[in-house]
Amino acid sequence: MSGSCRWGEWRAERGKKARELLDTFETIFSTALVGFLKFNVGHNISDILMMESNRGVHLVQVVDVMVDVRKLSYIKARNTKKKKKKKQQQQQQLMEGEGTGVKVYSNDMELGEQKVGGTSRQGTKLAGIMGGALLEQSEEEVAKLGLTYKIETMGCQMNSADSERIEGQLMSLGIRPLIDDERNNSSDEEEVTTTTENNDGLFQETKTIRKSKKKKPDIIILNTCSIRDHAEQKVYSYLGPHAKRKRDGEDVTIVVAGCVAQQEGQSLLRRVPEIDLVMGPQYANRIGDLLEDVANGNQVVATEASHIMEDSTKPRRQSSVCAWVNVIYGCNERCTYCIVPTTRGVEQSRPVESIVDEVSELVNQGFKEVTLLGQNIDAYGRDMIPKRKFSDLLKIVGSVPGLERLRFVTSHPRYMSLGVVDAVADTPTACEYFHIPFQSGSNSVLKAMGRGHTREKFLQIVDRVRQRLPDAAITADVIVGFPGETEQDFLDTLDIMEKVKFDTVNTAAYSPRPNTPAADWDNQLSEEVKQDRLHRINELVLQHATERRARMMDRVVEVLVEERNVKVPTQVMGRTTHGYIVYFDGDIDELRGELVNVKIDRCEKFYLAGKRTDEPVQ
Repeated sequence: MSGSCRWGEWRAERGKKARELLDTFETIFSTALVGFLKFNVGHNISDILMMESNRGVHLVQVVDVMVDVRKLSYIKARNTKKKKKKKQQQQQQLMEGEGTGVKVYSNDMELGEQKVGGTSRQGTKLAGIMGGALLEQSEEEVAKLGLTYKIETMGCQMNSADSERIEGQLMSLGIRPLIDDERNNSSDEEEVTTTTENNDGLFQETKTIRKSKKKKPDIIILNTCSIRDHAEQKVYSYLGPHAKRKRDGEDVTIVVAGCVAQQEGQSLLRRVPEIDLVMGPQYANRIGDLLEDVANGNQVVATEASHIMEDSTKPRRQSSVCAWVNVIYGCNERCTYCIVPTTRGVEQSRPVESIVDEVSELVNQGFKEVTLLGQNIDAYGRDMIPKRKFSDLLKIVGSVPGLERLRFVTSHPRYMSLGVVDAVADTPTACEYFHIPFQSGSNSVLKAMGRGHTREKFLQIVDRVRQRLPDAAITADVIVGFPGETEQDFLDTLDIMEKVKFDTVNTAAYSPRPNTPAADWDNQLSEEVKQDRLHRINELVLQHATERRARMMDRVVEVLVEERNVKVPTQVMGRTTHGYIVYFDGDIDELRGELVNVKIDRCEKFYLAGKRTDEPVQ
């Protein structure tokens, strides 16, 4: 495509303010910019190019000025006759009022009716919500539309935090979460047949009753993870029933978010054309804007690189005690097995002030524990001017008045400084817990992985932890069966585990991921070898986990109570500063969010149990 065509498309996608800015820019740099569009399309954001024009020599920097959301230009006209008839009846009811007290809307957007190219089609409840949002409709009026959502989250803590932000955006629009086992109103019923028999089994009686149907969500959001193998297949399997709902004429909006969405992009629409919105992780706090485009009748793919803006809406926290707080997004590493940099983009550190404000607000709301999140948290601040250190951020956040506990994940041995260990040791609120994935104990495998560190560097960090915080918990991630891994390489991994004795290790057999270098190598290991090594390493994980928790027997530990024990309702569940789960008898309504001293009398592989005590922490 010629530079002039790309220029025309770019201008067409921007609004009035953007066009004014570009017209001014064109007057000064027209020659340089056209030359850039023609010959330098492949450059990345932040690249700086030297170009010549009739006005002299210019330095041109590639900047992400606005969000570039690709809207597919066709309208989804998939409503069946059944849906059309139903919607026409609903619209007639709205227009006539029918004594329901529903406001009679005065424009097409409020009604949810879309006009495109001189034709109109019946809209959706989503269009009604978004139209109401644009017109500053009251909460009561929005609530009458009764729009609900359900979100399913796969993967890591970053995805959990993203889901909380997505939910916050939806609730700010008046869209509420669907309650489990919620039923429709009495006008929407189904027949349920029950059969009974007498004591001797000779007589049967059949009854048919009418029961309101179980309500289904109007908006389905699947927040996906692409780390493990078969991630894409799991997504398609999950979407199947919801796509069928749409094909059957139901009014449902389907959203695929997260890493698989970023990885697959428009190909998701080709596989499942019923999807309304595909959005990468960087758009988690912009779902309201994207749903507005969906309400206008578009299928939207939002996977372009974008600067992650601060979000003014409040996340819908899944806990009232512990909260996630993002401090850095993305990852600049290029590990040969990992798809995260492709799906989550480049590193973007949040301002210290924004982080402190969020933590302070959480404390004011009654939260006791905060976990700072980052795909590579030790890289925090290296993209800032002037640069900042994560160890300094730990001290600053740890000193927020009223905060009881502070955690952080995930560390990278390549960037984790010994100063981070010292910051944890010197900050009273920082928990004695470190999650440091080392991935392999073999230097040759680490080099092939592109990890940028050695086993010696990792053990140096562990030594500092044991020196400053002898009782600290250390957990990790490990991959076995990486391409080219020999038996000796695997034994080196077992050796490092014996040296450290981790409290927990998340293990995985290597699985090729799309768009990663290692996936194309010809030295792949057989599934038999990978599964054998996974079995052997998991046995060692269980052994060490048992040993590490056994040292807690008869000790008094401080437990932050989080929730009820779902298996034993008379017990509560909380965690120690080490991250160990502890169960003990208690009333959750009385103890939620409280710090309680518990004397441990039972140690299992992955949890502890005990009794409340007035004895001091040992």
